[in-house]
Amino acid sequence: MADRISEIFCLFQDYINNEEELREEIRVIVRDLEKSGRDILMILQNIHNGNNMEENIIVSEYCATSRELLNDVRKNYMRLTDIVPKDQYYRFYDQWRFVTQKLCFLASLIIYLEIRVLATKETVAEMLGVKSNREDGFHLELEDYLMGLLQLSAELSRFAINSVTNGDYNRPIEIARFMNELNAGFRVLNLKNDSLRKRYDGLKYAVKKVEEVVYDLSIRGLKPSPDTVSQEVE
Repeated sequence: MADRISEIFCLFQDYINNEEELREEIRVIVRDLEKSGRDILMILQNIHNGNNMEENIIVSEYCATSRELLNDVRKNYMRLTDIVPKDQYYRFYDQWRFVTQKLCFLASLIIYLEIRVLATKETVAEMLGVKSNREDGFHLELEDYLMGLLQLSAELSRFAINSVTNGDYNRPIEIARFMNELNAGFRVLNLKNDSLRKRYDGLKYAVKKVEEVVYDLSIRGLKPSPDTVSQEVE
C-alpha cells in the first residue's frame, strides 16, 4: 500500500513539474512581448514631440517602425500558440492578459495615427498574429481589446493637449470627434465587468479634458473652421 501511494504522488509531482516548466516557458515569451511593447511605445511617444508634429513623419517613420516591431510580437504569439495546449487556454490566460491589452492599445494607436479610424477587433488580432474568434484557437479576448481602446483614449487625450502646445489646432478637433464617437460606442455596452467599468470612467474623464481643450481654442479664437478640419482629415 505504501509503495502504491508513493507511486501516485510521484505522478502528481511529475505533473506539477511539467506544469511549472510550461509556465516558465510562457513567462519567458511574455517577457519578450513586454519588451516589444515597451519598444513600440517608446517610438510612438515621439508623436508628442513639438518638432515632429507633421503627419507624414508620424505615419512614415513612427508607425512604419512600430509595424516592423510587430513582427516580433506575432512570432511570440505563435510561440505561445505552439506550447499552450488548445484546451487549456484559460488555465494560463492571466500570464499574457495584461501585455495583450497594452499591445491592443498600441495597435489601435497605430491605426488611428495612420488613417484616423477605430481599429476593429479583427484588425488588431491580425496585427498581433492571433485569432479573432475563440473557436479558431489562440485568440484575442474581447475584454482585452476593449481595455486597449480605453488606454488609447488616455493617450489621445494627452496628444490633444500636446498638439495645442505645439501649435497644431486641428488635431484636438479631430481627436474630440473620434473620442466622442468612441464614448458613444462604449455607452451601448452594459458593462458588468469591474475592471472595464472602472476604466470606462477614465474614458469619460479623457473626453471631458479634450472637450475643454476644444472649448479653450474656441474662446481664444483659435478653433479651425469645420472645412479646414475636414480637409486635414482627408
